[in-house]
Amino acid sequence: MFKNKINLISDTVTLPSKGMLDAMINAKLGDDVFREDPTVIELEEKLSGMFGMEAGLFCPSGTMCNQIAIKGHTQPLDEMLCDINSHVYQFEVGGYAFLSQIAVNAIQGNQGILTAQHLQDNIKAKQDWLPRTKLVVLENSGNRSGGNCYNLDQLKEISEFCRNNNLSLHLDGARIFNALIAKNLTPIEIGPLFDSISICLSKGLGTPAGSVLIGKKDWINDCRRIRKVLGGGMRQAGILAAAGLYALDNNIDRLREDHSKAQRIEGILKNAEYVESIFPVETNIIIFQLKENVSPQNFVDTLKTHGINSSAFGKRSVRFVTHMDITDEMMNEVENTLSSFKM
Repeated sequence: MFKNKINLISDTVTLPSKGMLDAMINAKLGDDVFREDPTVIELEEKLSGMFGMEAGLFCPSGTMCNQIAIKGHTQPLDEMLCDINSHVYQFEVGGYAFLSQIAVNAIQGNQGILTAQHLQDNIKAKQDWLPRTKLVVLENSGNRSGGNCYNLDQLKEISEFCRNNNLSLHLDGARIFNALIAKNLTPIEIGPLFDSISICLSKGLGTPAGSVLIGKKDWINDCRRIRKVLGGGMRQAGILAAAGLYALDNNIDRLREDHSKAQRIEGILKNAEYVESIFPVETNIIIFQLKENVSPQNFVDTLKTHGINSSAFGKRSVRFVTHMDITDEMMNEVENTLSSFKM
């Protein structure tokens, strides 16, 4: 058995590197509620500039960023369109209803990918008894859809459709840098296509916490008030922002290693007799369905006896997520365990 725990539950489990901790310790600090934390300001300006946006807002989490964006783009009795497997619909506790008092139309996309035709087919008519379709939310890469990504033409088509139909367009970019690397794109190529983007720093980029919401300056100023009422105004937040700056400078290109490791696991699972099917692996997420005679919980429990933590992801599915804390030695143990697993 591998002596140290191999954690494939998520890419949120990573611990800060020494370089990141040093950056946090040495961060210049101020009170961010008064907009006086220089490190937070630097992070907000850096990320918004990378994507061609005017301003940024540092928040504790991606969920808060997404919910602030939804609130900022809508009014009560409006409607949001999103994929049925999207994080804002599945995993944010119905925040769109609780905080923004809007309806949601969850669309069955193509493995998490929506098209302009999907949107066209789901815009509500302007009737007093129907919610007003106002906001479209995309997720890139898609968590529940196996980490797959939009290509540039798909994003351009949706962006043009939204602008022609007076719809706001928000991107849940929890793993946006994974998606950009997978599609060989740069931030500036996609940023101008959206009205807002949430960018998580605590997943593949390896920070302890924090996300940044970016958009137009006046809109971000309004969102700052929403952040405050949600309790997201932090004081010397530069300690966390410094981790984000370090991650942007050091941890983006290395995401390719996570993708490569995920594809190595995919190769084993494709040939495993206990696997019924597997989503094509494009980034660092592997979702596979076990055969009917294999219990996902028993499978997960067996892996745990080998020091491998993973998670059941539905009635018959399991999810692995690779990340920077998975070493080559750990990968060898994972590959050996999966290859030798018996039903």
